[in-house]
Amino acid sequence: MTANSLLKDIQLKNIQLKNIKALPAGGLDGDRFDWQEVWYPVFYVEDLEKAKPAKFTLLERDLVIWWDRHTNAWKAFDDRCPHRLVPLSEGRIAEDGLLECPYHGWAFKGDGSCDRIPQQIESGTAHTSERACVQSLATAERQGLLFVYAGNPDKAAQVEIPIIEPLEASTEKWTLLGTFRDLPYDALTLLENVLDASHLPFTHHKSVGNRANAAPMVLELLESDKQGFKGTWAEGPRRGKLGQQDTTFVAPALMWHDLTSKQFGRTITAVYATPTCKGECRLFARFPFQFNSAIPRFFISITPRWYSHIGQNGILEDDQIFLHYQERYLEQALSQIEGNNNHAKAFYLATQADTYVSELHKWVNRYQADPFAGRQLAAPLVKEVLLDRYHSHTSKCASCRQALQNIRRIKTASMAIAILTWTTSPLISFFFAPINLLIILLGSIPVAIAIVIWLICHNLEQKLIYGPETPLRNL
Repeated sequence: MTANSLLKDIQLKNIQLKNIKALPAGGLDGDRFDWQEVWYPVFYVEDLEKAKPAKFTLLERDLVIWWDRHTNAWKAFDDRCPHRLVPLSEGRIAEDGLLECPYHGWAFKGDGSCDRIPQQIESGTAHTSERACVQSLATAERQGLLFVYAGNPDKAAQVEIPIIEPLEASTEKWTLLGTFRDLPYDALTLLENVLDASHLPFTHHKSVGNRANAAPMVLELLESDKQGFKGTWAEGPRRGKLGQQDTTFVAPALMWHDLTSKQFGRTITAVYATPTCKGECRLFARFPFQFNSAIPRFFISITPRWYSHIGQNGILEDDQIFLHYQERYLEQALSQIEGNNNHAKAFYLATQADTYVSELHKWVNRYQADPFAGRQLAAPLVKEVLLDRYHSHTSKCASCRQALQNIRRIKTASMAIAILTWTTSPLISFFFAPINLLIILLGSIPVAIAIVIWLICHNLEQKLIYGPETPLRNL
């Protein structure tokens, strides 16, 4: 091969590499955004267990997520065995590392092909049929999250994964917090809420906001197209004390606020809204910091992940209940408006503080981007269900799940110590009658300590299971 032909070959390969990201998220139709042709985060990688399959619903499609040790990669399959359509997520990872159906033991490889059918004769070939395969979806890991491509797997490599772009620069300087939760309202309702910074002083008063900081907001929209929009708030939060805040919406399910202040350094509030089904979504919240001081970085580094999740769950519950009802009132209001999509008539968006909310709904209408168009919301849930933390977070979070188990063990041990000490101290004092009062007093100390430990653990246990019915702003 000559030098010229080699150079041409290298140039051709470079062109091919550049073109591998050729497809925009949402498909090629310029007038419609297709929510299927998008990458979505489904789990923090650290919350997945390699020895156990996990279940997730993406755009009303039930999936099973499992670790394929043969390819060292996470796999996402349709959560249905092709044999009798039972959920594979109820199965197990077999001794040979394959995904095994719980009903009849059919086992599947990482590409979705069937490896064995225990019930067929040795010379049988039923497992080689396409009908024995499970549909597989494309997966990828980025920034600590497992992403799944909802659409055609053949297109996945050509569509960019929606990441928080600022995190790619100076990665060692970022201190990162994050949480997730299954929320009882739509992904679009979540995005509408987090894009709206004007609700922070009121809704989150005493948690991360203060009513005294409420002030007029002048938001400027900088650009907008099918792939999202960007805007800026020149004055910024706390009546301009913190500096300019920039906002980015990456269609259809990612947004972040970016703020740099002299007091705290650079802070980002980022949210993914992964759509599960009508009226439900999974939130992934990420809070990257670049502090001017090493002190806050130190305290964040020593705070257990599960303990920070307790506080973050409380912040989410500040608006969880009324958002669940708000989207039902909105659905009712839109049903009475001709065209059924004019949010400007359903809402009274009276100030520039509503600029991003208004633009989000314009984007939805402009690109026919409602992922569940025509679907109706279910009946509203009761407050007890809306405040459930165990099923919406703790049971799916590796850190919180383990913390709950440990807390319950400590509760049991402390109660046992208290009972044992309390019952044995009179017997000890009987044998040391001259100083029985001292023995009783000394014996009461471990009892008191055990009771205090039990009360602390009981309080933490409740916070991992259920949220407070009265938000901080109303206390």
